[in-house]
Amino acid sequence: MDVSGVPASAGLRFPADLDAWRRWQRGRHAVRRVRDAVRRPAAPSSFALHVRGADPAVLFALDAVTPTALASVLEPLAHLEDAPVAVIAPADVSARLPGAWRVERVDPGEAPAALRGVRAVVSAGHFLPVGAAAFTWARAQGWRSLVVQHGLLTPFMAPLPEGAHLLAFSARDAEYWRSGRADVTSEVVGSQLLWAASGAAPGAAPGVAPGAAPEGRSSTDGPPVFLGQLHGAELPRRISAATATAFCRAHGALYRPHPAEVDRLSRWQHARWRRQGIRFAESGPLSASQGPVVSIFSTGVLEAAAAGRDAWVTCVRPPDWVREFWDRYELSVWGGSATAAPARPAVEPARAIAGAVLAIAEGGRR
Repeated sequence: MDVSGVPASAGLRFPADLDAWRRWQRGRHAVRRVRDAVRRPAAPSSFALHVRGADPAVLFALDAVTPTALASVLEPLAHLEDAPVAVIAPADVSARLPGAWRVERVDPGEAPAALRGVRAVVSAGHFLPVGAAAFTWARAQGWRSLVVQHGLLTPFMAPLPEGAHLLAFSARDAEYWRSGRADVTSEVVGSQLLWAASGAAPGAAPGVAPGAAPEGRSSTDGPPVFLGQLHGAELPRRISAATATAFCRAHGALYRPHPAEVDRLSRWQHARWRRQGIRFAESGPLSASQGPVVSIFSTGVLEAAAAGRDAWVTCVRPPDWVREFWDRYELSVWGGSATAAPARPAVEPARAIAGAVLAIAEGGRR
């Protein structure tokens, strides 16, 4: 049992209660919560609905334009060709979508008439505004809810929607996220983000084998890159900051802040590190950097391993759930052999997701 009171292998802390998960979220980082209450803009009163074709049968709900969200929710569109589909997002994302789209602002309180033919909704979950609205519509209209796993799972992940069908990275992840629930079904499709990192995605450099480092670059060139996680609610900042401090000092690592490390306390920590002589990695995609990759529980460790780079995990006084996380994803602790590249599925995950979505939308699976 770790300091949170969660048995290390028990699955989610909140396996079915989204309200309890939200209360836990609000209870973390009290100073940040007060600041955000003052600065955070009001929730959007409308969303951008994108429609391709007539009477779409599938609605994709996109809450964010992060690499993990785009890979899990939008990449499958490339394999749906000209099928009529719809996408809902906080803002117009038509520039990121293949094909021609009609875009209109819609009220999140009621399913738009343009979605009258929808049979399935695809999202990363129902814990953010767009996914929540789409799930509410699905429950009211009798649509099937599909959830695509978009990142690695900790015990503090939000629960799956009621009656959802999970498209998971692995069988272990499916079991973990379901956490014993009988109302949730699942199948394994793999991770599109890791598939792309392996060099197997369309557009990869010719001649680069999956898991190989790009030509002219060794995974050991340059100092280690430590992937920051000060923003995470899962770990106390005293652990995440202490780990980064100790590792960067001991090994001359470059600190790479997470994009969400923009709050006042994180900026203060960054300034303190700079005064102490800790160097920071240049901004840009992780794939453009060099050197081994190290973090506590970032998806970037597996992403780097998939790309053929040396990658490890480390933590000062890791809670039991962190050790279980390392074991579940077969992540190597600093000081031993580097993390092995994850197994690559026989079918590209985005294609597998598209196939599963069409099968369910067309009534082939319930």
